[in-house]
Amino acid sequence: MAAITAAMVKELRERTGLGMMECKKALVEAEGSVEAAIEELRKSSGLKAAKKAGRTAAEGVSLVKVSDDKTVAFILEVNSETDFVARDDNFMNFANDVLNVAFEKGETDVAKLMEGDLESKREALVQKIGENITVRRLVKVEGPVVGGYVHSNSKIASVVALSAGTEELARDIAMHVAAVNPRVGKPEDMPADELAKEEAIIKSQPDMEGKPAEIVEKMMGGRIKKFLAENSLIEQPFVKNPEQKVGELIKAAGGELVGFTRLEVGEGIEKEEVDFAAEVAAAAGTGKA
Repeated sequence: MAAITAAMVKELRERTGLGMMECKKALVEAEGSVEAAIEELRKSSGLKAAKKAGRTAAEGVSLVKVSDDKTVAFILEVNSETDFVARDDNFMNFANDVLNVAFEKGETDVAKLMEGDLESKREALVQKIGENITVRRLVKVEGPVVGGYVHSNSKIASVVALSAGTEELARDIAMHVAAVNPRVGKPEDMPADELAKEEAIIKSQPDMEGKPAEIVEKMMGGRIKKFLAENSLIEQPFVKNPEQKVGELIKAAGGELVGFTRLEVGEGIEKEEVDFAAEVAAAAGTGKA
């Protein structure tokens, strides 16, 4: 068997991005062939990705890409297990690759998008960093005027579409959406089941007890109206100017709200409590990761 030289290990590290010991081990198993070692590492990356797939990934980033003509935007969430990895350049580069490919292809089906090259990149990233990586959500937003906003920590991203106005206005309202998190765009968009839940909550409040039915209905009507105003984007006070409602701001620009999308990293995912220190210690003791 050919001797494993430092130059061979260096070449394999540069071509795969993996650690020195993992590269050296792969070269030993491949009997000194760099190409064979790369092939085996590619196979093992898929196995490692499958092994990690059951682990909860609730950290990560949300990103936005808007077309040059400001009429189309894609908004994406990619997850990792830890915030540390979410801030890693390799992870961010992968997330941006996914977003750019989705944008170029006009693809919103995550399963279809990840077929082929992107899935290979995901598996290689799992192999390199040792965490589960998932592409969770991808939404396309279209309209006459579209603007997007990504919060500075990349945990929250939003896109707003207007019938008229400027991209800057749409972006400002997207920033409002990121900050305030409205449930719906307009009061009439509130789902019936959400209204029913709120009505039940209001009726069960102590100050409703013992009051005549017509008084209860009148009080409930006022509180439902307030609930809808607080949770509908166009009825909310604009964060940059609380004296003006978002709907009034859009109307002043000659437009109407077409729609919005907001993605917050990890929302709806039940996070698993993982003791990573114990896990690393255990891995060090067994020689496995």
